[in-house]
Amino acid sequence: MKIAIVSQYYTPEAIRIPDTLARGLAARGHEVRVITGYPNYPDGNLFPGYRHRLPTTEWVDGIRVRRVPMVISHSYNPIARFANYLTFAGSAAAARGFVRAADVVYVYATQMTPAIGPSVWRTLFGTPYVLHIQDLWPESVTDSSMIGAGITKRILSGMLNPWLRFLYRTASATIAIAPSMSRMLSSRGVPADRLHTVLNWDASEDPLAAPRVEPVETGKVSIVYAGNLGDHQSLDTVIRAANAVKHLDHVVVTIVGSGVAEERLRALAGELDAHNVHFKGRVAPELMEAIHAQSDFQVVSLKDRPIFEGTIPSKLQASLSHGIPVITAIRGDVQDMVRSNGIGYACDPEDVDQLAQAFTDAGSTDAAQRSEMARNAREYYSSTMSIDSGVGAIEKILVEASLHYLGMRRAST
Repeated sequence: MKIAIVSQYYTPEAIRIPDTLARGLAARGHEVRVITGYPNYPDGNLFPGYRHRLPTTEWVDGIRVRRVPMVISHSYNPIARFANYLTFAGSAAAARGFVRAADVVYVYATQMTPAIGPSVWRTLFGTPYVLHIQDLWPESVTDSSMIGAGITKRILSGMLNPWLRFLYRTASATIAIAPSMSRMLSSRGVPADRLHTVLNWDASEDPLAAPRVEPVETGKVSIVYAGNLGDHQSLDTVIRAANAVKHLDHVVVTIVGSGVAEERLRALAGELDAHNVHFKGRVAPELMEAIHAQSDFQVVSLKDRPIFEGTIPSKLQASLSHGIPVITAIRGDVQDMVRSNGIGYACDPEDVDQLAQAFTDAGSTDAAQRSEMARNAREYYSSTMSIDSGVGAIEKILVEASLHYLGMRRAST
């Protein structure tokens, strides 16, 4: 098939599902083209080697990629952030000529706005599109600190919900990343015969890599958060919980990454004198193996919001694929996975006392206990979240969407 991928994010940015999917589909014999933006995630700064200009085309790992202009912003200013979302959506929609021959369009929906172009193409030209939803709207917008409560939230929800129902109705298929998200989407009008659940994979997975060498015993228990320092991750809870156990000299909490909340989080750690919390800042992808090698546990945390019960953050897959037990503070699917499979500790979100107890429990483990959790983590990942199974499932959905569209065209003629 000829497959078009529309994603606001693409390599060399840290969100890697779109490019690993593109390469996986190409390896299976499909012709893949990508429409994306100029790389600037997560801190809103254009990556070195790129110049923001009119649409340009490049080859990345054998995939033809069209980069389109947009307003670059990852600030807390809602006008700037929506300008970022909408200008990418408009530029992507205008680039239809680049993917005009596509049999099907795949939309990577961290936010839903990249679907604007494909939904228009579906209406005007009949081209089928598949939504791969990573975060539920409107809550991902209306529950953020960018939007106040009350009338602003209600107005925005009132504007977005009819449009979202249109997307669900016109998409040839919708993919949820967790069982609870699938149930939520069903309740919002996604037709059951077009709704699928595919767990995300660890985009850095290397099936040929040697098993991770477990951390050298130093007498310390290293607890690591690695990822975006954003609005939804509830990292203030992580810092407060770490501060509550700072009397445990052998428990060390390290925060790796950058984002819009970084300055505030560093200030909070300073105010609390949380001397057991260390910030490493943004780390290049090729250096992440060293971070994984030094981690006894990794933190997977989100705010206490109903929509996050159906979210499985990519850092969970990254941890499990490397055989690293997790400490999670997310209700729903993630909490159930961790508790049912012996792969770490789970507590309720935004609960400092519970998370501090999880840190204490992790600190009380010995090397043999951590080794058993690590084996459980890797085995669970391999059986449920591998790249091969994920790409294969999405390929099948894309093929079915394309064949259904071809069948409708033939019937109409």
